Amino acid sequence: MHTNNYMTQPNSDNKQLSSHDPQLASTVLMVRPASFGFNPETALSNAYQKAPDFTDGAYANQKALQEFDGYVAALRARGIEVIVIQDSKEPVKPDAVFPNNWFCTLPYGQVIVFPMLAENRREEKRDEILEQIKEQYQVLDVEDWSEYEAENFFLEGTGSMIFDHPNKTVYACLSDRTHKPLLETFARAHGYRPVYFVATDGNGKAIYHTNVMMHIGATYAVICLESIKNQAERIRIAQELTSGGHEIIDITLEQVQAFAGNMLQVQNSEGTPYTLMSETAYDCLTAEQKRILGIHSSPLPVAIPTIESIGGGSARCMIAEIFLAKK
Repeated sequence: MHTNNYMTQPNSDNKQLSSHDPQLASTVLMVRPASFGFNPETALSNAYQKAPDFTDGAYANQKALQEFDGYVAALRARGIEVIVIQDSKEPVKPDAVFPNNWFCTLPYGQVIVFPMLAENRREEKRDEILEQIKEQYQVLDVEDWSEYEAENFFLEGTGSMIFDHPNKTVYACLSDRTHKPLLETFARAHGYRPVYFVATDGNGKAIYHTNVMMHIGATYAVICLESIKNQAERIRIAQELTSGGHEIIDITLEQVQAFAGNMLQVQNSEGTPYTLMSETAYDCLTAEQKRILGIHSSPLPVAIPTIESIGGGSARCMIAEIFLAKK
């Protein structure tokens, strides 16, 4: 999808069209991979990708399929609705399993398509996925911001932005994939207040996506404050989260490396909250971190070692939340 067929004006009323908690989706969309593998184009800015020891691409996709299907089964077993879209074989899309970077939905009836840095990831934008969403849900607007790719401005969905929907705030660490002018323009267009900062990994390199080091649930927030080197900025972000009603679970840079920041809180059809994460992420948490998290939500760890190692994204990256009312 490279046209602006879907570009429309935002819903200026910003009325919530779903009856659920605006922070927690109860329906998610996931893309079942057809050609999962190591993407050298994204590895330039994603320090968390690891090239596999083996060269058999079919084997990588087979392992990814097993992990994907296990993840879907775990969600459905807990009453969380999952829309599974099968990735198309052509063109080859090694990162299609991470749909949250190219589109998101907002609780006010909008579907947004985003500008992405890696050219080979732009192929993931499929009109038929958007059409299926429009057929099943009340969609007021589908906005396509892809035109900014031609100007080298990027904003990669809920990888770049961590939404606090009830407080109409969006958090973002700036990087090659998250540009401040576009973040401010997007936030202003949708009535959100942008809170941006600089976050770096242990090697001093910019963390490529905010959702690697930060997650906001309904009443808690997971964040690696250590990654925010500017002391004043670090204090400001912590105060923002606390004043927004979130208990902070502070994680280390080592835990970020194990994808502990890549979590997502959802709810099932009965309103029970679950926090999704990989087993790698859960296993690296301390007993105290697990205790605090357990007060707010039920942890749901899933085994996705191939996907997070080769793909450089984890449990949250595989989920596109559907904050739309059904037709």
